[in-house]
Amino acid sequence: MKIAAVQMVSTPEVAQNLARARALVGEAAAGGAELVALPEYFCLMGLRDTDKLAHAEAEGDGPIQQALAAMAREHRVWLAGGTLPLRIAGRSDRVLNTTLVFGPHGGRVARYDKVHLFRFDDGERRYDEAATLQAGSEPVAFALTDRSGRSWRVGLSICYDLRFPELYRALMTPPCDLLLVPAAFTHPTGQAHWELLLRARAVENQCVVLAPAQGGRHENGRRTWGHSLAVGPWGEVLAVRQEDGEGVVLATLDAERIAQVRAQLPALAHRVL
Repeated sequence: MKIAAVQMVSTPEVAQNLARARALVGEAAAGGAELVALPEYFCLMGLRDTDKLAHAEAEGDGPIQQALAAMAREHRVWLAGGTLPLRIAGRSDRVLNTTLVFGPHGGRVARYDKVHLFRFDDGERRYDEAATLQAGSEPVAFALTDRSGRSWRVGLSICYDLRFPELYRALMTPPCDLLLVPAAFTHPTGQAHWELLLRARAVENQCVVLAPAQGGRHENGRRTWGHSLAVGPWGEVLAVRQEDGEGVVLATLDAERIAQVRAQLPALAHRVL
């Protein structure tokens, strides 16, 4: 099955971001992708962290969710909608950073709320997601059936989750074929750790990892690392976008290759803890 990671450089304008996402999902579908994944914050990179509060949607309703459902339905793809802010009942100062997955008929099939919230301070740049976000609590995986009738298990995660291998271990019962990591890695942390951690998660879990990312200079001054990529179950980079700016990375999810790796080195079966 062909899969695609979409790289974006999202802006403070939701409508503009949705239009670009729609075009890029169409490009991925035209390239044969059956599953397309958008990056974290694909719908909004605000001028201030609090901007996401004003654009938060109630679960099941709102222009962002409607646009994602329409994209999936129009292109007959499984669409992992990066992340969007979802409201929390009774709170106006925090939202959830949520991945919603839509099936080829436009229906929602999975929801994952980001568990690990990023904080970084190197003396020049400071980010603290907990100032506007509330953490989720549960790992989430879902099953999809491709056009050939094959079933795949897909695990969900978001950006900073990548640093916590225990989340991915929780997703591997039963084992996933594919792990998604939509992200908006900062340039310094991405340069140091992005590919390293993605390849480690693929090797540990002997599956494919697909990581769509924000990549470039945003209107709020933030620079994201990009390098959207797909990694195979032996840790090999299957495809990567080296340049900043929007684009589509295509790769193949190969069941025989996954089975081969797990048979020749059955590390998942050797787990003790």
